[in-house]
Amino acid sequence: MNFLWPSLLWTLLLLPLLVLLYLWLLRRRKQTVLPYADLGLVKQAMGRGGRWKRHVPPLLLLLALTSLLLASARPTAVMTLPLAEQTIILAMDVSGSMRAADVQPTRLVAAQNAAKAFLSDLPRDVRVGVVSFAGTAAVVQAPTFSREDVVAAIDRFQLQRATAIGSGIVLSLATIFPDAGIDLSQVTGQRAMPQPLGENNGSDNGKPRDFKPVEPGSYASAAVILLTDGQRTTGPDPIESARMAAERGVRVYTVGIGTKEGDTIGFEGWSMRVRLDEETLKTIADLTRAEYFYAGTAADLKKVYQTLSSRLVMEKKETEISALFAAVGAALAVLAAGLSLWWFGRVM
Repeated sequence: MNFLWPSLLWTLLLLPLLVLLYLWLLRRRKQTVLPYADLGLVKQAMGRGGRWKRHVPPLLLLLALTSLLLASARPTAVMTLPLAEQTIILAMDVSGSMRAADVQPTRLVAAQNAAKAFLSDLPRDVRVGVVSFAGTAAVVQAPTFSREDVVAAIDRFQLQRATAIGSGIVLSLATIFPDAGIDLSQVTGQRAMPQPLGENNGSDNGKPRDFKPVEPGSYASAAVILLTDGQRTTGPDPIESARMAAERGVRVYTVGIGTKEGDTIGFEGWSMRVRLDEETLKTIADLTRAEYFYAGTAADLKKVYQTLSSRLVMEKKETEISALFAAVGAALAVLAAGLSLWWFGRVM
């Protein structure tokens, strides 16, 4: 636990002084008490618990003052809290390699089914958008609260050639920050590797000139889930795109689908071996302070989404808990006054 105003903790030194004052008052009361004709009547009136009862209200009042003094120092604690607002972008690979059947029935169908199960586990107040990418990237569903619209967008996936992982990340960022001026001119389907992001947009490295990078992973209101099964063949460099996300504080959780050995697919008379580029996906996750998940089967993929659904809607955050200490202090003070009034017919 930390304190925003730690200098006020010095006020706790008043508590020992209050204890000494209380002891002095007790001693003074004994010295000035009037003699009674029959001490037996006094003991009977006080009852067996009279001696300890008279110390309970002052003790509770001391604890109340301690809690209130701690509250004045504005204590903070790291707590796991539900996010007030959250947007999740599903960036899903729809390249031709997703037709591979090493994940049954195919990688694409397994990804679609797992994404739908993921949506059913999310709270209804979380917005979800969908970006598909192959040779190019496209927003197939803008962020929305409607699960039906998101499911319909996922069902409309059409397989295409090439894999532009970087394009999927950049377009996801532009969807999260529509007014940030993110350059999309390089999110193309050209076979030739494009020049680095931002060279033709009058900015530096794809960022507006007044852009100020933030701590990676610090933007808690949105996250990207990147699902792919292959290697980049076109589009922006995925690592450079991940740095763009990191500088904006957006976490990019990466999910690699398919067997690590890869699979051979055939299409229109040609065949190719498709392998999973785990090193790139791990680097993307590390740069953005997220995690990489490997899904070698459809069951693994569903488990990944279940894990993400529980993590993405909660966050650990340092939260001020002064109100809690103040409430405890007030409750103890009221309890002390109530017991004193009940037992002795007076408030302290």
